[in-house]
Amino acid sequence: MKKLALAVLAPAVLLAACANSEATPMKKISGVPEGVQGDVKIAVIRNLASDDHTKQFLDGARSEGEALGFQVNTFISEGNDVKFKELVAQAVQQDYDGLIISHGKEDYAYDMIKPAIDKGIKVVTFDTVTKKKDQTLKGITETFQDDHKLAQLSLDEVTKVKDDKPVRVIKLWFGPGFAPLDRRQEIYKTYEADGKIKTLETVGPTNFQDVQGDIATKMNAILAKYPKGSIDAVWGAWDEVAKGAYKSLKDNKRQEIPLISIDVSNQDINLMREKGSNWVSTSAVDPHLIGQTDMRLLAKKLAGEKTPDSFDLDAKLVEQKALKADTTMYNLDTIIKGWSTSEKFNEPWMDQLRKANDGK
Repeated sequence: MKKLALAVLAPAVLLAACANSEATPMKKISGVPEGVQGDVKIAVIRNLASDDHTKQFLDGARSEGEALGFQVNTFISEGNDVKFKELVAQAVQQDYDGLIISHGKEDYAYDMIKPAIDKGIKVVTFDTVTKKKDQTLKGITETFQDDHKLAQLSLDEVTKVKDDKPVRVIKLWFGPGFAPLDRRQEIYKTYEADGKIKTLETVGPTNFQDVQGDIATKMNAILAKYPKGSIDAVWGAWDEVAKGAYKSLKDNKRQEIPLISIDVSNQDINLMREKGSNWVSTSAVDPHLIGQTDMRLLAKKLAGEKTPDSFDLDAKLVEQKALKADTTMYNLDTIIKGWSTSEKFNEPWMDQLRKANDGK
C-alpha cells in the first residue's frame, strides 16, 4: 500500500476539522453520475481517540474521497459522547452532502443520525448500530469489521496455548454498549460455554483519555494476585487495552504469559517484534481499507446507486512469527494475502473520477 501523509489529529472542538481538503472544480465527465460531480462535501466523524487505528481509518476515507474529487473534513471526539453528538448535529446544519459516522453508541445513534436522513444527507456508519427498538433508519449502510470472525481467529489462538482445557484467561473487555466489543463478546461466551476457556478476571478501562496507562495499572494489581503458572493467556478484545496489558506483563517480568488480541497498528507490530515479546498474534481488518470502503459506499449513495443495509469487512490473522524486520501496516499485504486491497464497491465511474483528479 502506498504510504500516505497522516494529519495530526487533535481532540475535536466543535467542528474544528482535523484535516481539510478542498476539491478542485472540474468539467462534467460523461458516464459519471451527476451526484458525485461538482462541489461534493463529506464529513467523517469518529468517536474514538486519535490513536494509530483512527489515523489510518480517517486517512483511508480522506484519501479515497480526495481521489474522487470530494472535499473531505475529518473530526474526532476522543470518545466523548457529548462532543460526538455535538459534532454530528453541527455537521447536519452545514452543507455536507454525506457523512461517515464511526463508533456511535446504540443508545443514542438513531436519534443522533435521524436529522441527517430527514435532511436528505447520505450516511454510512462504521461500528455503529442505528436501530432504536423496532425502528430503523432507511438508506443507511452500517459497516462493521467481521467481529465474530475476529473473535474466532483470536480465541482459536488462545486455545492453542496448552493442550488441556480450559485455558485460564485474563479477559480485557468492556461493555455492554460498544457494538464491536459486544459482537466479540458473543463469540467469547461460546468458548466459555464449550469449556475451552475459563475467565479468571475481566479488566476494562475507565479512563478513556489514557486507555493503555489505565489498563497497565489495573493489570499490575491483578498480576500480584496470580503467581506464575496460574494464568495461561491474556486476551484483548481491542488492541488499545492489549497495549496496556503488554506494558504491565513486561514491567512485572511476566512475559511467560502469551498475549493475543484483536485489531492492529504500527505500534502493535513494533511491540510484537520486540525481543522476548509475548504478544504472539492479533486478528484484524486493515483500518485504511475500512475508511476507503466506507467512502466508496457513500459515493455510490450520492450517485443514486443501490447499496447494502450492512456490510462486514473480512478479518485476517497477524502472527508474530510471520512479521519481518521491515513489516509495517503499509506492507502487511506482503505476508498476509488479501490485506489492504479490495475492489468491493469500486465502480468504473470511480476510476474515471480518479483519473480526472490525478495530480490535482
